[in-house]
Amino acid sequence: MAPRKKSSAPAAAGSSVSMADLARELGVSMTTISRALSDHHSIGPAMKQKVLKLAKKYNYQPNRLASALRKGKSQLLGIIVPYIEGRFFPSVVHGMETAARRAGYNVIICQSNEDVAQEQHNLDALLSAQVAGILVSLSRTTLDLQHFEKVRSRGLPLVLFDRVLDDADINAVVLNDYEGGYLSTRHLIEQGCRRIAHLAGPQHLTIYKNRRQGYLSALREAGLPPDDALILDTDMTQDQGAAAMRQLLALPEPPDAVFAAGDYCALGAMLEAQRQGRRVPQDVAVAGFSNEGFTVISQPNLTSVDQRCEEMGQAAVRLLLEVLQADGAAFGARQVVLRPELIVRDSSLHATKAGKAARKPRAAAS
Repeated sequence: MAPRKKSSAPAAAGSSVSMADLARELGVSMTTISRALSDHHSIGPAMKQKVLKLAKKYNYQPNRLASALRKGKSQLLGIIVPYIEGRFFPSVVHGMETAARRAGYNVIICQSNEDVAQEQHNLDALLSAQVAGILVSLSRTTLDLQHFEKVRSRGLPLVLFDRVLDDADINAVVLNDYEGGYLSTRHLIEQGCRRIAHLAGPQHLTIYKNRRQGYLSALREAGLPPDDALILDTDMTQDQGAAAMRQLLALPEPPDAVFAAGDYCALGAMLEAQRQGRRVPQDVAVAGFSNEGFTVISQPNLTSVDQRCEEMGQAAVRLLLEVLQADGAAFGARQVVLRPELIVRDSSLHATKAGKAARKPRAAAS
């Protein structure tokens, strides 16, 4: 019996098929296949139809990374976040994915784990993947933007969100953190609190600097002089919040309220106060910032500032796409600023006349 002649066609529908396989079966070049699949004007309707029919038959899936490497760009957007736990960053990324998908883009997500060296590694990986643009929330240890110059040198759009450095001339989407700090502190003052402590975050990051300034402005407006003993710098972790509360409660005159620049820090402070037998909010009221998921299940529920997470993510992608579509045209650095919302819960409603009066209208809204 004569040996069976080998077929040059792919083995079966659904198998891994390359552009070279399609070109070999049709007896044309890979360039013809590529142009036909991208509906290029140089390929006639009859050939386009043949290529599309064969691609459908074998369920051909284009190698988008290889295509990106050839073109020097892709339909991918790179995202770097400090961490992916909690509610804030996952919600921001969800907003980004939604906006990117509507515009025909996919996303690659990296975590810096609050480490500038890892942030630099993430950046190099995204540039190697030929992303079309990069969105970044800076790590807590990022002190300058020097490593992002390589993004600008390639002409790629770069947008920072949430965390930016002070005086950075760069496209960014941020919350009005000053207003958030002001609203939280004013609320505590309205509850009858007079010795209000502040657990501050790293001051080289604008978000924490502005939250502190909002706190100070509310105190001055109420005629309450700031007390340096009540303002403690932390790294915004739960452990640091607990340590800060221990220091505050050891003062000759402890605070009657604490405004923390982050919810995890606020949670640590609240749990430490309870561990020492202090009632929250009767002995010490507590307010945080970020409206993390646990704020509605902590005991008591934690007052916090909502940062409009998904809206921030979508706004960041829209800004990046505007820069991308400008394609080299003059486009000055822009900053989009979102308004915060104070979500009042039990942790800050003092058992005072003022607190009880403030509690009723808020109960229906929350």
